[in-house]
Amino acid sequence: MTGGDEVRILRAGDRAAVAWKNGGGVTREIAAWPEGAGIADFGWRVSLAEVAAGGPFSAFPGVDRTLTLAEGAGMDLTVAGARRLVDERYAPQDFPGDAPTECRLLDGPVVNFNVMYRRDRVHAQTAVVRGALALTAAPGETLLVVALGGPAELELEGEAGAGAGAAAGPVALGPYDGVRITGAQTCRLRTQGRAAVVRLAGRPGR
Repeated sequence: MTGGDEVRILRAGDRAAVAWKNGGGVTREIAAWPEGAGIADFGWRVSLAEVAAGGPFSAFPGVDRTLTLAEGAGMDLTVAGARRLVDERYAPQDFPGDAPTECRLLDGPVVNFNVMYRRDRVHAQTAVVRGALALTAAPGETLLVVALGGPAELELEGEAGAGAGAAAGPVALGPYDGVRITGAQTCRLRTQGRAAVVRLAGRPGR
Protein backbone atom coordinates (compact mmCIF):
# COMPACT_ATOMS: atom_id res chain seq x y z
CA MET A 1 0.00 0.00 0.00
CA THR A 2 2.94 2.34 0.55
CA GLY A 3 6.08 3.09 -1.35
CA GLY A 4 8.48 2.66 1.58
CA ASP A 5 9.38 4.54 4.74
CA GLU A 6 8.81 8.27 4.47
CA VAL A 7 7.90 11.35 6.50
CA ARG A 8 6.30 14.17 4.52
CA ILE A 9 5.18 17.55 5.85
CA LEU A 10 1.95 18.80 4.25
CA ARG A 11 1.52 22.55 4.67
CA ALA A 12 -1.97 24.02 4.50
CA GLY A 13 -0.74 26.93 2.36
CA ASP A 14 0.34 24.58 -0.42
CA ARG A 15 -3.15 23.18 -1.10
CA ALA A 16 -5.29 24.28 -4.02
CA ALA A 17 -8.99 24.93 -3.51
CA VAL A 18 -11.21 22.98 -5.93
CA ALA A 19 -14.73 24.37 -6.31
CA TRP A 20 -17.68 21.99 -6.32
CA LYS A 21 -19.74 21.77 -9.50
CA ASN A 22 -22.90 22.73 -7.58
CA GLY A 23 -21.25 25.86 -6.16
CA GLY A 24 -21.88 24.78 -2.57
CA GLY A 25 -18.27 24.85 -1.42
CA VAL A 26 -14.65 23.97 -2.08
CA THR A 27 -12.38 21.03 -1.23
CA ARG A 28 -8.68 21.12 -0.39
CA GLU A 29 -7.00 17.73 -0.68
CA ILE A 30 -4.50 16.95 2.10
CA ALA A 31 -3.29 13.54 0.90
CA ALA A 32 -4.43 10.59 -1.20
CA TRP A 33 -3.35 7.09 -2.18
CA PRO A 34 -2.26 6.15 -4.77
CA GLU A 35 -0.30 9.35 -5.35
CA GLY A 36 -2.06 11.54 -7.88
CA ALA A 37 -5.28 9.50 -7.80
CA GLY A 38 -8.48 11.28 -8.73
CA ILE A 39 -12.02 10.97 -7.39
CA ALA A 40 -12.68 7.86 -9.49
CA ASP A 41 -9.64 5.81 -8.55
CA PHE A 42 -8.40 6.70 -5.05
CA GLY A 43 -7.89 4.00 -2.42
CA TRP A 44 -8.13 6.62 0.30
CA ARG A 45 -8.41 10.38 0.28
CA VAL A 46 -8.21 12.92 3.12
CA SER A 47 -9.36 16.49 2.62
CA LEU A 48 -10.87 19.64 4.10
CA ALA A 49 -14.25 20.71 2.78
CA GLU A 50 -15.49 24.28 3.16
CA VAL A 51 -19.28 23.98 2.92
CA ALA A 52 -21.03 27.26 2.13
CA ALA A 53 -24.53 26.00 1.29
CA GLY A 54 -26.74 23.01 2.02
CA GLY A 55 -27.72 20.39 -0.53
CA PRO A 56 -27.03 16.77 -1.49
CA PHE A 57 -23.64 15.15 -0.87
CA SER A 58 -21.94 13.52 -3.84
CA ALA A 59 -22.32 9.73 -3.90
CA PHE A 60 -19.16 7.56 -3.80
CA PRO A 61 -19.96 3.89 -4.56
CA GLY A 62 -17.99 1.43 -2.41
CA VAL A 63 -16.61 4.21 -0.20
CA ASP A 64 -16.93 4.73 3.55
CA ARG A 65 -16.51 8.19 5.07
CA THR A 66 -15.45 9.65 8.40
CA LEU A 67 -16.51 13.27 8.76
CA THR A 68 -15.28 15.56 11.55
CA LEU A 69 -16.69 19.05 12.07
CA ALA A 70 -13.74 21.45 12.48
CA GLU A 71 -15.36 24.90 12.17
CA GLY A 72 -18.89 26.28 12.28
CA ALA A 73 -22.16 25.44 14.03
CA GLY A 74 -22.65 22.17 12.21
CA MET A 75 -25.00 20.33 9.87
CA ASP A 76 -28.29 18.49 9.99
CA LEU A 77 -27.77 15.47 7.72
CA THR A 78 -30.22 12.92 6.39
CA VAL A 79 -28.30 9.72 5.56
CA ALA A 80 -30.31 7.01 3.78
CA GLY A 81 -33.47 8.53 5.23
CA ALA A 82 -32.16 8.71 8.82
CA ARG A 83 -31.37 11.99 10.55
CA ARG A 84 -27.75 12.55 11.64
CA LEU A 85 -27.06 15.75 13.58
CA VAL A 86 -23.43 16.88 13.26
CA ASP A 87 -23.11 19.76 15.74
CA GLU A 88 -20.17 18.76 17.94
CA ARG A 89 -16.70 19.82 16.83
CA TYR A 90 -13.85 17.33 16.75
CA ALA A 91 -16.18 14.29 17.06
CA PRO A 92 -15.57 11.91 14.10
CA GLN A 93 -18.70 10.43 12.56
CA ASP A 94 -18.74 7.42 10.24
CA PHE A 95 -21.24 6.85 7.45
CA PRO A 96 -21.39 5.16 4.03
CA GLY A 97 -20.35 7.40 1.17
CA ASP A 98 -22.73 5.67 -1.22
CA ALA A 99 -25.85 6.32 0.88
CA PRO A 100 -28.05 9.23 -0.33
CA THR A 101 -27.15 12.15 1.95
CA GLU A 102 -28.78 15.57 2.24
CA CYS A 103 -27.21 18.43 4.19
CA ARG A 104 -28.78 21.45 5.90
CA LEU A 105 -26.42 23.94 7.54
CA LEU A 106 -27.43 24.80 11.10
CA ASP A 107 -26.06 28.36 11.19
CA GLY A 108 -23.78 29.37 8.34
CA PRO A 109 -20.75 27.79 6.63
CA VAL A 110 -18.74 24.93 8.12
CA VAL A 111 -15.35 23.30 7.57
CA ASN A 112 -15.24 19.49 7.65
CA PHE A 113 -12.25 17.17 7.91
CA ASN A 114 -13.05 14.26 5.59
CA VAL A 115 -11.56 10.77 5.37
CA MET A 116 -12.82 8.61 2.47
CA TYR A 117 -11.67 5.07 1.70
CA ARG A 118 -12.66 2.08 -0.44
CA ARG A 119 -14.13 -0.35 2.05
CA ASP A 120 -12.96 -3.44 0.14
CA ARG A 121 -9.34 -2.21 -0.12
CA VAL A 122 -8.53 -0.06 2.91
CA HIS A 123 -9.10 -0.09 6.65
CA ALA A 124 -9.14 3.39 8.22
CA GLN A 125 -9.41 4.69 11.78
CA THR A 126 -9.78 8.37 12.72
CA ALA A 127 -9.39 9.89 16.18
CA VAL A 128 -9.11 13.49 17.40
CA VAL A 129 -6.72 13.93 20.31
CA ARG A 130 -5.46 16.57 22.74
CA GLY A 131 -2.34 16.53 24.92
CA ALA A 132 0.64 14.22 24.34
CA LEU A 133 0.50 10.90 22.51
CA ALA A 134 3.11 8.44 21.25
CA LEU A 135 2.36 7.14 17.75
CA THR A 136 3.88 4.21 15.88
CA ALA A 137 3.29 3.36 12.24
CA ALA A 138 3.67 -0.34 11.44
CA PRO A 139 5.35 -1.53 8.23
CA GLY A 140 2.98 -1.02 5.31
CA GLU A 141 0.83 1.41 7.26
CA THR A 142 0.25 5.16 6.84
CA LEU A 143 -0.31 7.63 9.67
CA LEU A 144 -1.67 11.06 8.86
CA VAL A 145 -1.60 13.75 11.57
CA VAL A 146 -3.43 17.05 10.93
CA ALA A 147 -3.69 20.01 13.32
CA LEU A 148 -7.38 20.94 13.47
CA GLY A 149 -7.73 23.34 16.40
CA GLY A 150 -4.64 25.28 17.45
CA PRO A 151 -0.99 24.44 16.76
CA ALA A 152 0.62 21.04 17.27
CA GLU A 153 4.14 19.63 17.43
CA LEU A 154 5.38 16.29 16.17
CA GLU A 155 8.71 14.92 17.34
CA LEU A 156 10.14 12.23 15.09
CA GLU A 157 12.34 9.57 16.68
CA GLY A 158 15.54 8.06 15.34
CA GLU A 159 16.18 8.55 11.62
CA ALA A 160 12.59 9.45 10.82
CA GLY A 161 13.41 13.13 10.50
CA ALA A 162 15.41 12.43 7.35
CA GLY A 163 12.22 11.76 5.34
CA ALA A 164 11.09 13.89 2.41
CA GLY A 165 10.01 17.36 3.46
CA ALA A 166 11.00 16.84 7.11
CA ALA A 167 13.52 18.81 9.10
CA ALA A 168 15.67 17.85 12.08
CA GLY A 169 14.02 18.35 15.47
CA PRO A 170 10.31 18.73 16.29
CA VAL A 171 7.97 19.64 13.44
CA ALA A 172 5.72 22.62 14.24
CA LEU A 173 2.24 22.38 12.72
CA GLY A 174 0.03 25.41 12.24
CA PRO A 175 -3.73 25.19 11.65
CA TYR A 176 -4.53 22.44 9.13
CA ASP A 177 -0.85 21.58 8.54
CA GLY A 178 -0.25 17.85 8.43
CA VAL A 179 2.40 15.14 8.48
CA ARG A 180 2.15 11.90 6.49
CA ILE A 181 4.16 9.01 7.93
CA THR A 182 4.58 5.73 6.08
CA GLY A 183 6.47 2.60 7.05
CA ALA A 184 7.89 1.65 10.44
CA GLN A 185 8.17 4.99 12.21
CA THR A 186 7.66 6.26 15.76
CA CYS A 187 6.84 9.81 16.82
CA ARG A 188 5.34 11.84 19.66
CA LEU A 189 2.47 14.26 19.13
CA ARG A 190 1.81 17.23 21.42
CA THR A 191 -1.06 19.69 21.14
CA GLN A 192 -3.04 21.91 23.47
CA GLY A 193 -5.66 22.25 20.74
CA ARG A 194 -6.99 19.34 18.71
CA ALA A 195 -5.24 17.13 16.16
CA ALA A 196 -6.67 14.42 13.92
CA VAL A 197 -4.81 11.10 13.76
CA VAL A 198 -5.75 8.87 10.82
CA ARG A 199 -4.40 5.33 10.59
CA LEU A 200 -4.66 3.71 7.15
CA ALA A 201 -3.78 0.19 6.05
CA GLY A 202 -4.57 -2.06 3.12
CA ARG A 203 -6.90 -4.96 3.79
CA PRO A 204 -5.35 -8.47 3.57
CA GLY A 205 -4.95 -9.56 -0.01
CA ARG A 206 -5.20 -6.00 -1.32
